[in-house]
Amino acid sequence: MGELDVLMLRLDAPMVSFGAARIDKNGVVQALPGRAMLTGLVGNALGWEHRDAARLQSLQGRITYAVRQDVAGEALLDYHTVDLGQPFMLEGWTTRGAPEGREGGESKTGTLIRYQHYRADAVYTVALALREGEGPTLDDVEKALRSPERPLFFGRKCCLPSGRIVQGRARAASLREALRAFPCVTRGGARRETKADEKCTTWWPVREGTEIGRTIELTDDMDWSNQVHVGRRAMQEASVSYAKAVAS
Repeated sequence: MGELDVLMLRLDAPMVSFGAARIDKNGVVQALPGRAMLTGLVGNALGWEHRDAARLQSLQGRITYAVRQDVAGEALLDYHTVDLGQPFMLEGWTTRGAPEGREGGESKTGTLIRYQHYRADAVYTVALALREGEGPTLDDVEKALRSPERPLFFGRKCCLPSGRIVQGRARAASLREALRAFPCVTRGGARRETKADEKCTTWWPVREGTEIGRTIELTDDMDWSNQVHVGRRAMQEASVSYAKAVAS
C-alpha cells in the first residue's frame, strides 16, 4: 500500500461541541470529533449550504481520519430555555446579511428546554485524508480551511477556533502513523499541561490495526437531506503515548 497524502488539522477553541444523535432535549456530544462534524467544517469552508445535501453526502463518504485528544479540557453543560413564540425569534440574521425565517419540525410557539453539552479548553489533532471520488481534492480542502468562505466553528456556531486550523501536510503509510509523527500540544500556566510521555486518547480506522485498545461503534454520520445522525461506524480507540510535545 502506498503512502497517504494527509492534511494535519488542529481543533483548538475555548469550547467545542462534537454532536452525536440527540436524545430528546439533550444535545449530547462525543468525546472526539466525528465524520459528520468534519464534513460540515469542510463544507462550510467551501461555502456550501445545507441544501447542498448531495455534495455533503458524497464528501462525508470520502473522508477518512484519525484524531488525538491532546488536551482533554473539561465537560461543560449549558442549560437554557427559549420561547420560540417571541416576535424576535421568528426571524434571524445570517452571515450573508439577510433575514431567515424559522423552519423545521419544532413548534414555533411555546418554551423549549435544552441541555447543550460542550468541552471547554480542549485541543485535538486530526489527520485527514480523502478517498478517491468526485468532488473537492485535498488541495481544495486545505485552501478552503486556510481561507474559508464563511466563519468556521467546531460543532455549534458559538465554538469558534482560537488559532489556525491547518497545520500542514504529511506523507505516511497510515493515518495512525501520520498522527504519531505529529507533535502533541502542551498547555502552560493555569491551563492543564500535556506531558511528553502522557497517554492521549486516540481514534483511528479499524483497518489500520486493532492490536491495542478497543473497537467502538459511532453514530457520527449525517443524513444531510434530513439533518439527522444515522448509521453505525467502527473506529479503534486507545490511549497512546506520544514522545514529542510543543507549546501551543
